[in-house]
Amino acid sequence: MRIPFKPISLQDKEIITSFTYPSELRNCDFSFANMCSWRFLYDSEYAVINDSLLIRFKIEDKSRIAYMMPVGNGDLKAALELIEADSLEHGHPLLMLGITPDAKMMLEEVLPGQFHYIPERDYFDYVYLREDLSILRGKKYQSKRNHINTFKKKYRFEYMPITPELVPECLELERKWYKANRTEEDKEELSFERRSITYALEHFNELGLSGGAICVEHQIVAFSFGMPINHNTFGVHIEKADIKYDGVYAVINQEFTSHLSEQYVYVNREEDLGIPGLRQAKLSYQPVILLEKNVAVKKTHKEEKDGQQRANQTVMENLL
Repeated sequence: MRIPFKPISLQDKEIITSFTYPSELRNCDFSFANMCSWRFLYDSEYAVINDSLLIRFKIEDKSRIAYMMPVGNGDLKAALELIEADSLEHGHPLLMLGITPDAKMMLEEVLPGQFHYIPERDYFDYVYLREDLSILRGKKYQSKRNHINTFKKKYRFEYMPITPELVPECLELERKWYKANRTEEDKEELSFERRSITYALEHFNELGLSGGAICVEHQIVAFSFGMPINHNTFGVHIEKADIKYDGVYAVINQEFTSHLSEQYVYVNREEDLGIPGLRQAKLSYQPVILLEKNVAVKKTHKEEKDGQQRANQTVMENLL
């Protein structure tokens, strides 16, 4: 059976989120805004078959097909067999990315011992309690409160929700940030991110994004935005600020999370991509979950057969 994959577009938000919102999977890859705004890079596609959402995308300069964990109430084993057949048709064993411990457990329940799992530390998600980020209670957040107090003493500011009228100013701040932070080493990555941010801001309402900005003397000096990943986890996708304003990152972080609905127990602030400064900053906010994400590669029939033979040999040795 050929899977009727189609490109992910803005019009697919309702059907895709009807699967992702009820799910317990909270990794940032399941944010519809991420799927849509990064589609230019990954050619992301989806299909719904027998109450399962299937998503595939291209990696390695679009030479290799990869898949996300199937989501929904359908038969997981049947869904995995479908995407495996699709992958083999493209000449590769089944490769799945972003496999969290919960997803790994589900895979092992239906196909025990049939995957290799490779953790990717640079892509682990940082998940926090929304209440921790909004209140910053206790000694462990003293330095964050100090940064915020420094900012408040220096500047009179206003927190504003992002509306279409604010988008041009947010784009202007992003342009300044890009110019100040771009290096030859990461020029391509930042250009990709810039394209994603521009798309997201220009389609803010259609994507279902929520955001906020810090305004000082009628000028936006920081902004942040994101959207729900599932029913209890909100994903913060972008946070940009003018570092000339000491403490501004701590302020936008606290203000944005304090304006989120209490429905969201968790806030996922995504990966650190192996960038040392970003890793240190994300760890400093004390995540309650460092969400492991793995590459899962389906074993070949030969590997499965060899593995079973070794297991049988071990059993015989124990019996003897």
